[in-house]
Amino acid sequence: MSEHAVEQAASHGPTAGEYIVHHLTHWNTTGHPQAKIVDFSVFNVDTLIFSVAMGVAALFLLWRAASKATSGVPGRFQAAVELVLEMVADQAKGIIHSAESRKFIAPLALTVFVWIFFMNAMDMLPVDLLPLLWQTATGDHHAYLRVVPTADLNGTLGMSIGVLLVCLYYNVKIKGFGGWVHELFSAPFGSHPVLAPLNFMMQLIEFAAKTISHGMRLFGNMYAGELVFMLIALMGAAWAGTFTGAALWIGHVIAGSMWAIFHILIITLQAFIFMMLALVYTGQAHEGH
Repeated sequence: MSEHAVEQAASHGPTAGEYIVHHLTHWNTTGHPQAKIVDFSVFNVDTLIFSVAMGVAALFLLWRAASKATSGVPGRFQAAVELVLEMVADQAKGIIHSAESRKFIAPLALTVFVWIFFMNAMDMLPVDLLPLLWQTATGDHHAYLRVVPTADLNGTLGMSIGVLLVCLYYNVKIKGFGGWVHELFSAPFGSHPVLAPLNFMMQLIEFAAKTISHGMRLFGNMYAGELVFMLIALMGAAWAGTFTGAALWIGHVIAGSMWAIFHILIITLQAFIFMMLALVYTGQAHEGH
């Protein structure tokens, strides 16, 4: 390719494929977008920053509601928080039958629900807003930034592994270490010694399947929602002063608005589902096979 052709190609904006790939690439500790393979020495910095920031925001919201709570007629903010609190408490009471365990699990479930809702809600921001601000601040037009932590499989699997650890803790606490080990080798097919290896293998598969599906369900839905927002944004980028471009830009506004309204339900529902599965799995840890 001639030098003139290279300069001309560089002067054009990114193609649709390049735009999508750029927005789906994380800011990681290596500084290389190619670092997408499984490598435990690589950290997605954007996921860590935004997940911690949303966690702090969730804790601040709950602290604010608790500090401003009154015994009289509640305000709108207090009423909304109390509604969420009662919903989580009712779900925890119906699944976790131990009142002692609910003292820890119910607040944990509330925190998980609010935290995931906040992280999911980052998807409601304009696709190019924070990445553009980040590129302006760094002066690097090729800087990468993804702002939805739950659209990163590393983040969602990290949370599901956290739920797994809580389940393992309550398995040992409720049944005792010896009782739990006995269950690992005696359920679900019986306590016959010949069946012990098969029972243990099935138990490991169950724990792995629950944990992986728990994290991937949230990731898949949020990743798909993020991708739809990018595809809609590409419609608006087609504006070129022509009638077709104008129609696409109008379609982008209409489609973006409709998807954003529908997405409010998705981000709430996904937070609720993750919280409910955490309660169900923890409740199962209190029961024997």
